[in-house]
Amino acid sequence: MKLYKVFSLIMVASLLLAACAPAVTQVATEAPAVVPTEVPPTAVPTEVPPTAVPTEVPTAAPTEIPPFTCAEPIKIGLITDVTGALAIYGVMILRSFMLGMEFATGAPGSAGPAFDFTATQQNNFMLGDCEIQVFVRDDASTPDTTATVARELIDVEKVNILVGTVSSGATATLQGIALENKIPLIVAPAAANDITGVNFNEYTFRTSRNNYQDAMNECLYLTKQYKTFVQIAPDYAFGRGSAAAFRDACTLGGGSFSADDIFAPLDTTDFTPYMEQVLSSGAESYIVTWAGGGFVPLMQAATDLGVSEQMALGATFIDNVLMPIWYGNAVGSTNGILYHYSAPKNAANDFLMAEDKARYGVMPDLFDADGMNAAILAIEAIKTTNGDVNGDALVAVMEGMTFEGPKGTVYIRPEDHVAIQDMFILTLVDLTDPDANFYEYVETTRPEPPCLLPETLKDRCGDLPYGSLAADQ
Repeated sequence: MKLYKVFSLIMVASLLLAACAPAVTQVATEAPAVVPTEVPPTAVPTEVPPTAVPTEVPTAAPTEIPPFTCAEPIKIGLITDVTGALAIYGVMILRSFMLGMEFATGAPGSAGPAFDFTATQQNNFMLGDCEIQVFVRDDASTPDTTATVARELIDVEKVNILVGTVSSGATATLQGIALENKIPLIVAPAAANDITGVNFNEYTFRTSRNNYQDAMNECLYLTKQYKTFVQIAPDYAFGRGSAAAFRDACTLGGGSFSADDIFAPLDTTDFTPYMEQVLSSGAESYIVTWAGGGFVPLMQAATDLGVSEQMALGATFIDNVLMPIWYGNAVGSTNGILYHYSAPKNAANDFLMAEDKARYGVMPDLFDADGMNAAILAIEAIKTTNGDVNGDALVAVMEGMTFEGPKGTVYIRPEDHVAIQDMFILTLVDLTDPDANFYEYVETTRPEPPCLLPETLKDRCGDLPYGSLAADQ
């Protein structure tokens, strides 16, 4: 009996110990048939269920994409106005092109944070392991000088791409030289229709808008405010192209012109006889197309003769420097502008605003977007050809190219190389802001102008309206 009691106590104790002991994880009785002999440390988790163990292990790590390379430095020649009549615009291109190169390549150039033309005329950038050299030349907006510096860039520096220039007349000279040497030319900021119209050649591209895009953008709102117009413009390609475009676009919008277009020589200093013609037209609004210093005496004559009191100024908003001088009585008006830094919302524009202010002490001005877009287009083309800078190879990829810049998406129309881009309608609310934040945003437009190629190239235009906007009606 005592033995039975002892045995019973042992059994109870055993059951209690079994109940209090931790559960035992069940282990498979058979190991997997295939077990990796060696697994890279990064491929093995710290605790993996049997079903999660890979049956095969890669024998090599993934191949890294090599950095962009080129057999020899790629060279870009930038021609702009540093000392001439249009230098106010040339300086915008100079700084914004360099910032565009930095934005597109991902690193600053060799010339330092702020490019100083008086200190150096070269700035080198690295795109991966490929050096891209930018050579800068001043043409003072003089066609003869443009030709001289362009040939020096091609013959001596051996540039692969040309960029420029400010004057539409000088740009026409540059186009011929680019064609002769089969070197792509990216036009910025010249706006004449003729550049991608009667003077078109397959090596000419542009990031600047043309006269028609200005007119289509401006007439959208101008014809809602006024019905009769007269216009004055400089007597050369830019002015005549602009006059034709405004007449077409504003007429299509329901407006009419009270007199023939008035043209004055580009070097005019006394605009009195021309503004007398404007005043005698009886129009509600006078449209002004002018670039550079001539705008100042033109507007002075308008003030002296009382034109500004009797007729509304129908002109696109202009650069930040001249706006406070001549648009003081236009506060509250709504007009078009090709670019103002306050309108677009994108990463490229954010970069341009921040760096222009930090390095040059100003906010981006009227043509800063054109310069930055020219740099982005050049780099995108180089990347797309994998560094092949043969002229024909670059032309092939630039036609129809789309890229993102400070104005948003830019599309290089393959038919005529016009840059289809956003433009803006703004209301002028203040002219005293120290950062030239003058406007209130109204609307973004995206004008698609007619194809203006010469008759011999009309077939390139395809289904685009040819010659005028009315051709599509």
